[in-house]
Amino acid sequence: MSIARIARNAIALALAIAAATLAWAQAPEKKKITIAVGGKSLFYYLPLTVAERKGYFKDEGLEVEIADFAGGARALQAMVGGSADMVSGAYEHTINMAAKKQPIKAVVLQMKFSAMALAMSKERAAKFKGAKDMKGWKVGVTAPGSSTNMYANNLLAKDGLKPTDISVVGVGTGAGAVAALEKGELDALVNLDPVLTQLESTGKFATLFDTRTEKGMKDVYGGDYMAAVIYITDEYIRKYPNTVQAVVNAMVRADKWIAKASPQQIVDLMPAEYKSGNPSLYKEGLLKNMIGFSENGEMSMKAAENVYKVLRQFEPSVMNAGKLDLATTFDNSFVKKANAKYP
Repeated sequence: MSIARIARNAIALALAIAAATLAWAQAPEKKKITIAVGGKSLFYYLPLTVAERKGYFKDEGLEVEIADFAGGARALQAMVGGSADMVSGAYEHTINMAAKKQPIKAVVLQMKFSAMALAMSKERAAKFKGAKDMKGWKVGVTAPGSSTNMYANNLLAKDGLKPTDISVVGVGTGAGAVAALEKGELDALVNLDPVLTQLESTGKFATLFDTRTEKGMKDVYGGDYMAAVIYITDEYIRKYPNTVQAVVNAMVRADKWIAKASPQQIVDLMPAEYKSGNPSLYKEGLLKNMIGFSENGEMSMKAAENVYKVLRQFEPSVMNAGKLDLATTFDNSFVKKANAKYP
């Protein structure tokens, strides 16, 4: 064997070892993970289901179990309690936890619109003059302390009312939420799609302060916002950075797939149980939410500041915490790497 050939073989072997070492170094430290979510079938969390059903998590070397809860506050509790690794939830929780000195970070954006609305009977809506009318009302939310609860509190604060001026009832994100309003057990309901579209389709209910639209977002929040994200504890990010990167890679791919897919392709990808036997109504709800999805998972300080401004109106922990450093509540570094890998 010639010296040149020996040299070529040695170089090839060295490159192979280097590639294997790099792959091992970048492999998820923890392959089996649990992601908690408060209402998996909601369009608010559509990228999570896309990543699951398109096999993006598996592509990244992950085995993901998705634990579904009645609302975001319960999903957060699961992570804090140690039964979930991370949460697909509302960015608002990162600011609340920062105020309580329990740091968690958003690492990828799913939804930039909050996609919520206040639903009530058309008769009640016809007389409704503003949030001041809600004093003493029984208002349904996904779960107390969840982002739907914060949405209601924001409406109250804008009209000079306090969170305690209404009675909040947790009704989840499915048929139970629809039934509670239909049976008259609630005066109003804050929820998301597909629940909102199901209510609208009956012809009996109206939706107000609709943040599925640009106008609604501006009216309710005043501008840019961060809604659904994946958030994780700071400790977990330090301990398992490759695992976090793998999750973010999958979620960015999901965001980008949604941005390019037709509504029908999205409907076809979703499991049958999401559509409740009515794919056309499901598609109708999807179309109302398409504008609100993130195109690439990136988060912004401008949006974070707006969320902070909203929470400072009514969240006691945030109001009493002094000035918070919002840079500690989200981290775009994983998203930037994901976008470089999947341009």
